[in-house]
Amino acid sequence: MSIRPDSLAAVTAAGAHHLPALQSLIFDHGANIWNYLPEDGIREHLDDIGQGHAYGVLVLEQGQLIAAVTFGLSTDFDHYLPPQARGTPQGYVSEAVVRRDRVGQGLGTRLLREALAELGKLGAEVVFIDRHEENLASAGMMRAAGFVEIETYADPRRRPHGSGRTTVCWKVLNPATLSAP
Repeated sequence: MSIRPDSLAAVTAAGAHHLPALQSLIFDHGANIWNYLPEDGIREHLDDIGQGHAYGVLVLEQGQLIAAVTFGLSTDFDHYLPPQARGTPQGYVSEAVVRRDRVGQGLGTRLLREALAELGKLGAEVVFIDRHEENLASAGMMRAAGFVEIETYADPRRRPHGSGRTTVCWKVLNPATLSAP
């Protein structure tokens, strides 16, 4: 991850010193009717980043955090994988947030692609992400980063607005993972 010549913004890995700004970005700019942001869950996820059990990529501009994607490895999505691939941690994207005044500039897609590259280095062969079915901004960002929708299901606890449904997407980094043994 490095400074891009076409921008004053730098992409960097999240570190413990970024966590207060990351928490503010998530709660101040990620909160809307489509996003499920349980405070305890977000704080636990940020603690995992601080301890090196989860990760993040950030866009900083003149030292100010303007966008972030957080991610990690998990077996929580095993039921979407063929039996031979289950039990091996795969990637998941937890949060993708861009400051409201910077939305629409491709920062979220850029960071999703950075996260995919980092997850590939960590051994993920498939990466999962989910969103509210009706969150069109997130849907566009995910499609632009190469994610494909694989399931939409009723999820009224996490999605109390609109359709009340979650859409799960994946990006297959290694197609052999989905092949029969």
